[in-house]
Amino acid sequence: MKIAIPLANGKLSSHFGHCDQFGIYEIEENKIVSSKMENAPGHEPGALPKWLKENGVTLVLAGGMGSRAQNLFESFGIHVTIGVPNCSPEEIVKAYLEDKLPQGGNICDH
Repeated sequence: MKIAIPLANGKLSSHFGHCDQFGIYEIEENKIVSSKMENAPGHEPGALPKWLKENGVTLVLAGGMGSRAQNLFESFGIHVTIGVPNCSPEEIVKAYLEDKLPQGGNICDH
């Protein structure tokens, strides 16, 4: 499994569309086996799901994301979890793997 987290200035981007980077974490046997930071491609409709799919991502953990974007990700076979708290990317992934990731509301309303 590969998990992607949208980042702005190295921290969780509260709005998915405003991220400048992604932390991409490869998971095996419920542990992080590798991680990398990748610059986000241009923000065009449909570009991010395609790019993340090409990078093998199967799950996005985000603070906020519009319903249209969520549906687009799902159409690419990428599950989306929203309402993720603003923590370091590593803390977010570890909490998810331990089934302890608190989720709040979606801060994006479009």
